Amino acid sequence: MIHIAAWCQDLSDSTLRFLSQIGVERADAVPLPTDDRGVFNLDEAIAVRKKVQSWGMDVNRISLPGFSEAFMNGDADTEVELDVACDSIRVLGEAGYPLGRVHFAFSEESWMVDRYHADHRGGHQARGESLARNPENIPSREVREQRWERVCLAYSRLVPAALDSGVRLMMHPSDPPTQEAMFDGLGFHRVIDAFPQACVGYLYCCGTRGEAGGQTLVLDEINNYGRKGRIFEVHFRNLRGSFASARGFEEVLLDDGDMNMFNIVQELNRVGFDGCLNADHYPSLEGDAPGNNTHALAYSVGYMRAMLAALAC
Repeated sequence: MIHIAAWCQDLSDSTLRFLSQIGVERADAVPLPTDDRGVFNLDEAIAVRKKVQSWGMDVNRISLPGFSEAFMNGDADTEVELDVACDSIRVLGEAGYPLGRVHFAFSEESWMVDRYHADHRGGHQARGESLARNPENIPSREVREQRWERVCLAYSRLVPAALDSGVRLMMHPSDPPTQEAMFDGLGFHRVIDAFPQACVGYLYCCGTRGEAGGQTLVLDEINNYGRKGRIFEVHFRNLRGSFASARGFEEVLLDDGDMNMFNIVQELNRVGFDGCLNADHYPSLEGDAPGNNTHALAYSVGYMRAMLAALAC
């Protein structure tokens, strides 16, 4: 069964009440307190989950402590980051959290794009990006392979901890999906090729992969990863354009882009996806307080709930 998740960086009763009211079923990327090493605190993790559950929801996933540029460069004394991440996975397992997101420095190559704010329906603004004409600081193939070796080193430690703890590990594709980005269309697949264990999968982002090649690519990848049971969560957002078709893209509200989002839900259902949809990026609309885009979030959740209701008819 497909569920609906939303970002939840604020655990106040007001925020949890609002999420419950608009129909959110899972709180996503909930912040967890850590000890002086940076490892999640077990008692606090249990308390956070109980608080979310008291509002009729549950926690979907937690972002694990990330791997720094120093770790990716193989600097001395950075192996401790592996211990922190593995110990945090064990805490998630003990506290009953099902998903941990893995993040590596250098997974995005933002220097390859020019960013701007795009104007859309009614004057709201959203993210826009176009390919840079003369990108600089392009890492060599040797550097990229060295970084991949560090990714493999990390997973070689994370996977046994995840298997022992009953936690699934998921990776987000490189955003933007520029040429030679670490987790582009080819690099993304290397993860499950190198680590075929069932606990290794993806936070599949329709928006990011749509940026690379539009809806056709998104549907093909959902079929590929979904039938293998490797999609653990979906970032559900729409856009106009792509790097392939327009050398750029602009994010839009769910009903206002090039992709037919109901077709995407149908494909997810067809391959047996049973995780969460998260609207991920949504703009500030009229009446929203700065940094608190509640109107667009409520719109997005309502849109997703309507599609899931239609799917069940």
